[in-house]
Amino acid sequence: MRICLLTEGSYPYVVGGVSSWVQMLMEGLPEYEFFIYSIGAEAKDRGNYKYRFPENCKGIQEVFLDEILRLPSSGMRTHALTAEERETLRALVQGEAPLELPGLARVLRRREWKSPLDLFMTSDFFDVIARVYRERYSYLPFTDYFWTLRSMLLPLFFLLSQPLPEADVYHSVATGYCGVLGGMAALLYRKPFMITEHGIYSREREAEIIKSDWAKGDFKSIWIRYFYHLAQLAYASADHVYTLFEHNARIEAELGCDPQKIGIVPNGIHMERFAGISELTEHAGPIVIGAVVRVVPIKDIVTLLRAFFLVHRALPETELYVMGNMEEDPEYVALCKRTVETLGIEGVTFTGSIDVAAYLPRMDVLVLSSISEGQPLSVLEGFAAHRPYVTTDVGCCRELIYGDSTDTLGTAGAVVAPMDYEAMAREILRLARDYKLRKEMAAVGYERCRRGYTYEHFIASYRRIYEEEGQVRR
Repeated sequence: MRICLLTEGSYPYVVGGVSSWVQMLMEGLPEYEFFIYSIGAEAKDRGNYKYRFPENCKGIQEVFLDEILRLPSSGMRTHALTAEERETLRALVQGEAPLELPGLARVLRRREWKSPLDLFMTSDFFDVIARVYRERYSYLPFTDYFWTLRSMLLPLFFLLSQPLPEADVYHSVATGYCGVLGGMAALLYRKPFMITEHGIYSREREAEIIKSDWAKGDFKSIWIRYFYHLAQLAYASADHVYTLFEHNARIEAELGCDPQKIGIVPNGIHMERFAGISELTEHAGPIVIGAVVRVVPIKDIVTLLRAFFLVHRALPETELYVMGNMEEDPEYVALCKRTVETLGIEGVTFTGSIDVAAYLPRMDVLVLSSISEGQPLSVLEGFAAHRPYVTTDVGCCRELIYGDSTDTLGTAGAVVAPMDYEAMAREILRLARDYKLRKEMAAVGYERCRRGYTYEHFIASYRRIYEEEGQVRR
């Protein structure tokens, strides 16, 4: 059986997170063939892989959104769309009425389109845009509205017009563009389609848009509605939707996913990789605080540094290690280093990419400062290494620290609000000053990981799921 994994902005160009999950999945199921359909931002990344494909990965198809800039157009056309096609596009532009993928397929995959720009250059589509503008957005400048829609919809039109690989099962790792593409491929080839949603894609895009400078004023709400609409389309197209934890499942249902489709499969780690790491011991010298993270904005290293500034001021015998890739966003790395210099923080080390298992024995307390997560593998790895964690209240972190609705083990650390560096500092200090508490929390985390978050459980779950998906007929 061949499984097409659809990725977006992750595998195989970015290390960690979803990319690690994809690699582990393929390596753990050698009896299946995999094919990667990857959506990237810039064509300069073509072939610049951060992972070595396992033998059962039989190929990759790369599509980059900046290729849109080179699209040709054959000029204005009139009366190119049927009334039904115009209504389909109106539903897409308006962003409220439920969309149906077959209708989009009929519009966007017509053979006469030489380029996605051809559809944009029809008078019919211009009339659709103008109609929605008059009904909903007449208080905005029309030119700005038109170009916003063009920027918003062209990537979707471009991707849905691309050739799609044949497979026995389509499996998307998000509900965004790759989710819609997976649904389209399943529709064309009449094969099953499933989604594993790590974080809630539409909410992550909403958070990014709210903070962005490129979307202004009411145009932010147009963009946000669009990504929620894409997520609903992906949910509707999927046969099954898997997520990593209970809270995400509830959110997916609130966003319109049929609860009967939703299943929970936690991430899992190789606990044996950390078997040589001893439990915490009481020791002389500094308390070492660690963060296993990529140095990128979504991990909010600046908040971590502000928290450590307070920790170090209250407890000078402390050190901070920031352990992870520093190549992805050089500007943010520079900002973090300027923050260290500006605040005059001592005892901070940026290690770059490292062997996590080699560094964790030095740590007394681990911290995750992210503003968005799914189910972070770094927390599970810390648990496997007998270390307690202070995390932000994002993704699955609350369930990892306190347990889900079936878990009575206890507390494996502390959870604080995102960006609340004062609360983060208080919790780090609480653990740093109390060896017995650190050791008790570490024991809870280890047992929680052993019971429900092993690699073996993760792989067995997806082996069963793929067997079941292979029996689905459309």
